[in-house]
Amino acid sequence: MINETYKQRLAAKSVIRELSEYATARGAEIGYENVFDYSLGNPSVPCVDGYTRAVIDLHETLSPAELHGYSPSLGNTKVRGIVAASLKKRFGIDYETKHIFMTSGAAGALAHALRAVTKPGDVVLTFAPFFPEYMPYVNDTGARLSVVPANTEDFQINMEAFEEMLTPEVQAVLINSPNNPSGVVYSEATLEKLADLMRQKAAEYGHDIFLISDEPYREIVFDNKKAPYPSCFYDNTLSCYSFSKSLSLPGERIGYIAVNPKATDADILAVIFGQISRGIGHNCPSSTIQMAVARVIDQTSDISVYERNRNLLYDELIRLGFTVVKPNGTFYIFPKALEEDSVAFCSKAKNYDLILVPADNFGCPGYFRMAYCIDTEKVERSLEALRRFVQTEYPNR
Repeated sequence: MINETYKQRLAAKSVIRELSEYATARGAEIGYENVFDYSLGNPSVPCVDGYTRAVIDLHETLSPAELHGYSPSLGNTKVRGIVAASLKKRFGIDYETKHIFMTSGAAGALAHALRAVTKPGDVVLTFAPFFPEYMPYVNDTGARLSVVPANTEDFQINMEAFEEMLTPEVQAVLINSPNNPSGVVYSEATLEKLADLMRQKAAEYGHDIFLISDEPYREIVFDNKKAPYPSCFYDNTLSCYSFSKSLSLPGERIGYIAVNPKATDADILAVIFGQISRGIGHNCPSSTIQMAVARVIDQTSDISVYERNRNLLYDELIRLGFTVVKPNGTFYIFPKALEEDSVAFCSKAKNYDLILVPADNFGCPGYFRMAYCIDTEKVERSLEALRRFVQTEYPNR
């Protein structure tokens, strides 16, 4: 008998994927260059040259067993050491090889982290707006995701609501900064308050509360700034990283978990992740890809493209009368729709070949997301369509 849970999900497909499929079909009719597709967060800039050269060199110089054999269950030991050394140099935290676990992207990292620090029936808190896939990521472990309402003024954390919802059942808090979909980077003040509350409640309840930090956009930060590193603020932090966005390698599915060396059981958590892999099948990411990313560990693709696109869209949205918090990073912008029903708003936009994502599933009804990881030339051409849409559909705004 087929599992009914998954059969029922067939009726609730990802809105983002549905819109992306619509954009592709519409592109077949009028040319995809004429569809202003802001649906999918797929990096648009090339990966770094060094990565490509590394892959070629590995294929030309390594033995078949080294190149194509299984890596150790915790990941390539040398690569883990390189990741630890990079993080130690960048953030001043004494990571060692034993604190790093290689994964199949940030999704694989979250799958392990969540299972390591929760059990069925526990509560995991996250903050709106949030990536909709957090629902199955958490709920399929047997734990339950609970969402703290958004602070729509600046999309920092709603601390009053967080404190109220930080009950004894909460075993983990899941954050995403820089944030998908808002593009906001949590400030040092926000992370300090978050950490203070978690320490206070952990002491009060007599059990650890882990911070699971989802960080695939860590390197994509604008205005010559850097994103504060959550593990610097809270000892019981598991940093879940992906090279998908920083190196433009989403299809390679490679990332890691970095366990704060001061966390409870820090020296054995990576081994625990290895045991979790036995049950969920996420073990042993590609040997070649692990070795290749290690050679470009501190490089990024040309993220300046995303900053230019951010500026173009933000300026035009403000001119057109939208309420929007200026993104600090990622390649997303998150305006308030010009009517309460953001689904209806985004449906109308399709008539102008603008593909926008309503934010109901992100925990913020009335908002919409634009993923501006597209060519700047296309962003520039989309502005006229955006103007026509607003002026025609909302003349009395």
